[in-house]
Amino acid sequence: MKAVSGIVYLRNKLEKELEEKSSKLNKVQTQIPIAVQEGDDEVTLVLIEQKNTLTADIERIKVDVKKMIVQAEDSKENLLKFQSEIQKLKAEKQEMLARRENALAQKRIHDEISNISLDDDIKALGNVRESINKLEAQVDVASELNNSTLDTKLKNIESKTMKSSAKDELEELKKQINIQKGSINIEKKL
Repeated sequence: MKAVSGIVYLRNKLEKELEEKSSKLNKVQTQIPIAVQEGDDEVTLVLIEQKNTLTADIERIKVDVKKMIVQAEDSKENLLKFQSEIQKLKAEKQEMLARRENALAQKRIHDEISNISLDDDIKALGNVRESINKLEAQVDVASELNNSTLDTKLKNIESKTMKSSAKDELEELKKQINIQKGSINIEKKL
């Protein structure tokens, strides 16, 4: 980045120098005819030398500016390519880190699985089965107790109903017997 900015700085500096020398050349070129008209050969020769020096400098600077423009463009292009490569490398680094983490996780899982014995799993399953069977037995006992209490209550009610029915029937029989006795007694009296 610094190298590219250095090249751009030099290019800008040369362009400014070219501008200044071009301005001086224009000024000298306008002064030469006036010096010739005034007949001052010494001043005219100095102005002509300045014009020639400025013209040579301008040509040299133009060549240098063109080179700097090309260098600046090439450097910017190379910098962009370099930045693109850096981005690719960063992305690859992230991918490689992710792959590393994945591989480490898989290794940890494999190690954990390797450390687990089948006997421990079978014992654990047996314990779970036994626990479930005990719970089911508790539920069955509670259900049986509820059912037997309910059955007892139902039998008591049924028994009471039967006794009440039997008493009612007995009373009815007694009435009928009394009615029959009353009828027999009436028939006897008659």
